[in-house]
Amino acid sequence: MCETAVEPAARDAYPRAMYALELVGVTKRYGRRAALDDVDLAVEHGGALGLLGPNGAGKTTTLRLLLGFCSPSAGRVALNGRDPMDPDARLGLGYLPERLVVPGRVTVRNFLRLHARLAGQRGAEADRQADEAMERVGVADRSGDPLASLSKGLRQRVGFAQAFLGPPDLLLLDEPTTGLDHIGIRDAREWIQSARERGCTVLVSSHVLSEVERTCDQVAILHEGRIAAQGGIDQIVHEGESLEDAFVRVVRA
Repeated sequence: MCETAVEPAARDAYPRAMYALELVGVTKRYGRRAALDDVDLAVEHGGALGLLGPNGAGKTTTLRLLLGFCSPSAGRVALNGRDPMDPDARLGLGYLPERLVVPGRVTVRNFLRLHARLAGQRGAEADRQADEAMERVGVADRSGDPLASLSKGLRQRVGFAQAFLGPPDLLLLDEPTTGLDHIGIRDAREWIQSARERGCTVLVSSHVLSEVERTCDQVAILHEGRIAAQGGIDQIVHEGESLEDAFVRVVRA
């Protein structure tokens, strides 16, 4: 979900930083509790990182910081080298929340047209992108239906459609397979792979470790607000293990 309506060419006004997203020494406190404690995390342009962790590990806080919804108590957060609190830092950012909250009476097409405009498109181009997005995720036949009338799985497809408008240079996906059936999960994999093939950087926060293993080449495991393990999947997973086995080993260590 892009936060600020801008002309697409404005993305090129800023030099490309070394990392698409970065947390350096980040601590985030809520009162006396540290949701994140001295976290270092970086993803290169075009990379795909799976952000893993048990409930309460700090995954949601990490996403909120990257989206500019809150500020760190200490340390630095950057999107392409810029503070996420700067609206310009969110140019080219696509976001799929875990639970897509939508105005129920708005139709699928009007919802996507609105988000295309927020992503910087205008007039016929916004209409074209909305129509292409509906075709891509398989909801074109429901374009005139109110969002409230859709099943959870169809709403998740609409969520993917809005996240891919722009198109984005960076995707933040929070539990992206929620509500999807087996066909939808396979489709989601293909959508993410297609974004990666055109150079998009992807961060996936998920409890479905098998899907992270299929769509990402790096993982970071958060536990009690700290990075417990980080690196390529082949570095984290020992011989004879699945990613789920490695995750349990790291968290229980």
